Amino acid sequence: MRDTLRVQLWPLPTLGVTLAVVAGVGLPRLDGRIRHDMPPWLADYLFGGSADAARSVLGAIAGSLVTVTALTFSLTVVTLQLASSQFSPRLLRTFSADRYVQTTLALFLATFTYALTVLRTVRTGEDGRTGFVPQVSVSVAFLLTLASVFALVLFLSHLAREIRIETMMSSVHSAADRTLHRLLAKRQDTADGDTSAEDPPAALPDPPANALTLTAGASGFLTSVDEEALVKAAVEADALVLIDRLPGSSLIAGTPMGAAWPRTEEPLSPAARTHLAEAVSEAVRTGPERTDLQDIAFGLRQLTDIAAKALSPGINDPTTAVHALSHSAALLCELARRDLGPRLLRDDDEQVRAVLRRPDLRDLLDLAVSQPLRYGAAEPAVLTRIAMLLRELSWCSAPDQHPPIAAALARLRSTIDTQNFQATEHMRLTELIALVDEALAGRWAHGHSR
Repeated sequence: MRDTLRVQLWPLPTLGVTLAVVAGVGLPRLDGRIRHDMPPWLADYLFGGSADAARSVLGAIAGSLVTVTALTFSLTVVTLQLASSQFSPRLLRTFSADRYVQTTLALFLATFTYALTVLRTVRTGEDGRTGFVPQVSVSVAFLLTLASVFALVLFLSHLAREIRIETMMSSVHSAADRTLHRLLAKRQDTADGDTSAEDPPAALPDPPANALTLTAGASGFLTSVDEEALVKAAVEADALVLIDRLPGSSLIAGTPMGAAWPRTEEPLSPAARTHLAEAVSEAVRTGPERTDLQDIAFGLRQLTDIAAKALSPGINDPTTAVHALSHSAALLCELARRDLGPRLLRDDDEQVRAVLRRPDLRDLLDLAVSQPLRYGAAEPAVLTRIAMLLRELSWCSAPDQHPPIAAALARLRSTIDTQNFQATEHMRLTELIALVDEALAGRWAHGHSR
């Protein structure tokens, strides 16, 4: 729920409007109690006009803030449309989760609502009623208006910076980096043969032939797994649960997403099988879009989308693709230092009760390289950056992680051989491939970086 609210534009503005209504009702009452006991020095700094002047000021504030709010919302929508059409639809979450945009809209709407709420308390003294001008309340409205003006200037500056592709990629990189640091532990050094009990298995367990097939309860993208509920269901059934679908993958209701089998030789009873299947279905949550809640590959997916869109014939911007590959290289190097094995969920007795599949380095490297390699096959700059990515990843990874890098290098070499490059371009790419081989062997040839 927190993740859902974080990427919505309405929660903060709604909170701002609510607080504005409370302040618009409460401050005029405070005005009525202290207006005769107010120190003269304080009254000099407060609004000193008549009731008609107060109404004019509050009306002008309310009218102008409606216009400014409409302008802000329009600019936000245009920015979202630009990001979706020119870069990637999956960047929309980055914009909608922008706290600056949400706070600015909240301030504008709160000022508008506050001015209207205070306006209803101003009385001119006609028709036998006692005149009333809430000096403190009108002064607060004036201060909120000044804050809104400054916020508008800062918002325009912020928006001009946010629509730059470099800023977008940096935001995606930062979000992905936070996700992997939150979800993945540092890779354990097992070179001395001391393997900790916390280390995950090298591969997913193979379910037995009589294992219970677990099916998805709803269609959508796998956004998260309630780990506590999953372990509880496995403990109650005394079973081992395997979820073999990756976070971010598309689930179809009624299709298999995992398996469960008893930890002892006793088979699960029909009632236990039914209860376990229902509990697992509720613990695995789906949504209409991918999120970074438990999806460590989502950031790479966004960066690859940017690179692929930049290499499309309609845009033809290989420089942006190269920059996106640079961010992907940095993320892959950090991921290579992390524990990418399946996630083990244990009960209170430290017994493994559930196993969650996570992408390994092969999956992540294929995600980052395959599409740019295909769409940028005829662009030497893109192939050069892919070779450098493989070289950098080779240097940052352990020897047991080298096979997927070698496979990607073979694809790169095959792609280069099929292209009709100039002799100098082909020679430079061949030299870079040799440097990747050197990095795989643990050697870095200085003076040959490009």
